Amino acid sequence: MSWQEFKPTVFFLLKFVGIYVVANLLYGAYVTRYRPHVDGATREVTVQSAWFLSACGWPTTAVDDLAAPTTNMVFKTDNILAVYEGCNGINVAIIFIAFLVAFGPMGRNLLWFSVMGLFILHVANLGRIVSLFWVAVYMPDAMYFTHKYLFTAFLYLVVFVLWIWWVRKYSGLRIPKA
Repeated sequence: MSWQEFKPTVFFLLKFVGIYVVANLLYGAYVTRYRPHVDGATREVTVQSAWFLSACGWPTTAVDDLAAPTTNMVFKTDNILAVYEGCNGINVAIIFIAFLVAFGPMGRNLLWFSVMGLFILHVANLGRIVSLFWVAVYMPDAMYFTHKYLFTAFLYLVVFVLWIWWVRKYSGLRIPKA
């Protein structure tokens, strides 16, 4: 085995990890700037989820928690769901973009696919939060499992499908068909 065989893989990994680390450091600085209050991205995701629930006949509001960096989803007078910084989907978006940029190539396809993919991830994350709201209302005992595993796996599955779509259709890489 020679260096030439591993060179593309090593460079991909270095670019991916570099982009991921830098983006997470920037995101960490963004979130820390708001402490002890909730950041704007988390608030906006919660507001959009509450809007969707209200449009579906569940009058829900998003209310910032003054004691913690969360935004609560309030149905009637009950706090149903607390949305924390990790629920806003930004970390998943960072992983998605880091892969696309590391895999390459740079160009128009990367730009439009990134924007479309981020939109799909955002909608999937809103669906995840709305689903967690319904789990909290109807099956509160299942909340830990659905939040920690089921809906998190769903979001990462969406990322994986987008990656496969990118590699097969738009990356320019020629993959032999089986």
